Amino acid sequence: MSVVGFDFGNESCIVAVARQRGIDVVLNDESKRETPAIVCFGDKQRFLGTAGAASTMMNPKNSISQIKRLIGRQFADPELQQDIKTFPFVVTEGPDGYPLIHARYLGESRTFTPTQVFGMMLSNLKEIAEKNLNAAVVDCCIGIPLYFTDLQRRAVLDAATIAGLHPLRLFHETTATALAYGIYKTDLPENDQLNVAFVDVGHASMQVCIAGFKKGQLKVLSQSYDRSLGGRDFDEVLFNHFAAKFKEEYKIDVFQNARACLRLRAACEKLKKVLSANPEAPLNIECLMDEKDVRGFIKRDEFEQLSLPILERVKGPLEKALAEAGLTVENVHMVEVVGSGSRVPAINKILTEFFKKEPRRTMNASECVARGCALQCAILSPTFKVREFQVNESFPFSISLSWKAPSSDAQESGPDNKQSTLVFPKGNPIPSVKALTIYRSGTFSIDVQYDDVSGLQTPAKISTYTIGPFQSTKNEKAKVKVKVRLNVHGIISVESATLLEEEEEIEVPVYKEPAGENSKMETDEAPADAAAAAATPSTNDNDVSMQDANTKATANAPGAENGTPEAGDKPVQMDTDTKKKVKKINIPVVELVYGAMAATDVQKAVEKEFEMALQDRVMEETKDKKNAVEAYVYDMRNKLNDKYQEFVIDSEREAFTAKLQEVEDWLYEDGEDETKGVYIAKLEELKKQGDPIEERYKEYMERGTVIDQLAYCINSYREAAMSNDPKFDHIDINEKQKVLNECVEAENWLREKKQHQDSLPKYATPVLLSADVRKKAEAVDRFCKPIMTKPKPLPPKPATPEAPATPPPQGGEQQQQPPQENPNASTNENAGDNANPAPPPASAEPMETDKPENTGSA
Repeated sequence: MSVVGFDFGNESCIVAVARQRGIDVVLNDESKRETPAIVCFGDKQRFLGTAGAASTMMNPKNSISQIKRLIGRQFADPELQQDIKTFPFVVTEGPDGYPLIHARYLGESRTFTPTQVFGMMLSNLKEIAEKNLNAAVVDCCIGIPLYFTDLQRRAVLDAATIAGLHPLRLFHETTATALAYGIYKTDLPENDQLNVAFVDVGHASMQVCIAGFKKGQLKVLSQSYDRSLGGRDFDEVLFNHFAAKFKEEYKIDVFQNARACLRLRAACEKLKKVLSANPEAPLNIECLMDEKDVRGFIKRDEFEQLSLPILERVKGPLEKALAEAGLTVENVHMVEVVGSGSRVPAINKILTEFFKKEPRRTMNASECVARGCALQCAILSPTFKVREFQVNESFPFSISLSWKAPSSDAQESGPDNKQSTLVFPKGNPIPSVKALTIYRSGTFSIDVQYDDVSGLQTPAKISTYTIGPFQSTKNEKAKVKVKVRLNVHGIISVESATLLEEEEEIEVPVYKEPAGENSKMETDEAPADAAAAAATPSTNDNDVSMQDANTKATANAPGAENGTPEAGDKPVQMDTDTKKKVKKINIPVVELVYGAMAATDVQKAVEKEFEMALQDRVMEETKDKKNAVEAYVYDMRNKLNDKYQEFVIDSEREAFTAKLQEVEDWLYEDGEDETKGVYIAKLEELKKQGDPIEERYKEYMERGTVIDQLAYCINSYREAAMSNDPKFDHIDINEKQKVLNECVEAENWLREKKQHQDSLPKYATPVLLSADVRKKAEAVDRFCKPIMTKPKPLPPKPATPEAPATPPPQGGEQQQQPPQENPNASTNENAGDNANPAPPPASAEPMETDKPENTGSA
């Protein structure tokens, strides 16, 4: 079973796997630890990851990058609109209001959803993991930003399905970092909580998490983020600065050329890294555009001044995280900085000023998320035993349920005739389950929505669940228990709906306790620490109630109408109680998630991905066969004039060389774009001429060694047959003569064949083949070995006198003497006397059965 963690970044991806000795980050085809998150569509195939990055400069309009910014977002999202301006590829609005990516693939224009492209990249990461593990990869853990909405989380799961993966958990990147940090700490306090702030400045976003650590556990105290504050924003500042400068100095507008934009952005990214370690840096690009070389220069102070609007936003998430955790700066004991964008000195300066302590860099800034995901996968997987470490994750949003109020409550429910209740407040543990009891007379709907969409740039409504049809057997409203789940991925769904009906009354004796610690009723407010809130007030108090799914309701107890069971005056008393039998009936629940892929669309995407992967594989195999033909041409041409020179006549060499030249010309002209079968046929055609030459050379090189082996075999058996060594004295003289005759016959065969072979030139077809010599050696060995290795006969021993035959005892067994006592005699003895059983003499040895009652003396 695979245990793999994927860190799918905006710019690059990292794959980590769990092994017996720990967590390893695996290398891709180019032996690099980071794989670019790029999918490039070509005329014949796709190029994923490192191959996609290599094709970007030549094919910018069909190279899809920053997929993470597109998935699960509406086209009208202002942040997405800002991003689209910087993309070299075309993104348009689909019929459902979500983005569609345009690219030319297999010679025609195609559209793909971001989920499909995300799945393509995941399949590439899966392949990297499988090559490294030499095993199929299915179960995994995928890192996601904590700000991903319900729809984005569902889209990631759909993309994983397309790639053939089964995520055990979608794990917040900051929590993965905290897990990778804490699980190896052996000095965590038992009681006092160690508070650590993790600041992750990635390629496109900034995330802050404050986690509390104790021995064997971590608890996420608060989380905050800025979805558009990352390393690429600093690159963009430099890009815009130099684009304006070059337009003024060199009269070139890079915005008019997609390739020039890509080259300038890449140069600005390198420049930013140089400025992180140096006070100033130059920028030089050859032939950027219109065959003009450009030069630039910038100081770090000037860069920071240009970046001031971005740097001013860094404090926002820090202040929010600190406030939500309810901590002061002094209570944050350590600050860990990770992420590819965290190396900008100005950010470290802001962090130092804010937390009043120097940020630490004890973790690998790029790999910590992938390692944390692999650790979480190992914890969830039965394959590995991991140190006990509890992860208390929290949900970053507030989720409420709303429904249409009954007609009797419509006047006081508000103008939209809706009621709502908060079920999962911000900071709610993940996973979590809540149960609501609603009184309805027929089919009704429940909406799942965000309680606060400020900063999310997403519609408030997540999904709608239609519960029904059902019918109450009584005239009054039916009691429906609805179970709402927040699962490990951070996705909310109505899990089930149950109709509760009270059938019959049964009188049973009960012991009544005094009123003290009473269970919470379904009509009570659920406890605050379980993150359940009371229902919105309405005129009908019994219309809805909510509780944790783990809290047992006592609504059927007598007097429960007022929310408190009755209790007698005495501490304990016997009484007769009326119990009501409750009948539970499951009600159908129909889910509608706004913006999510339908199950049929996901299946179609899986099939489409399979087709594209097959096309990629065919093209890769075709390239391999073409390369094999090319390699054979160059290799054989060199050998014909070198080590094969003596093994081919001049006319044959010239004809074969001409044929090789003809195939080489064909490869670069008509054969540039052929099918796999054509290349295979062309290689076989060349090998028909080349293989005999190669075989003659190979035979010549091997012949001497195998002849020596046969000669050694013959001499060894001849010496043994003629030897006076006493160990061969037991072998009959006629048998030894047979061995000598076989050796003479083999020697004569070898001599004749060798003389014939030596008389032939090297370019002639050999008559003495290595395979024939090996067969002859095996034949000699097969004939001589049984004779010369025949074991000496053991000296005969005097026969043991037989005991008189007596009838066997009841249940007795016939036994043989141990073979080592007398190998030539087989005697059956009775184990005892049935009529007069007597103990054996003390000198007697037990038989093989080692049963004293059945043993006898020899």
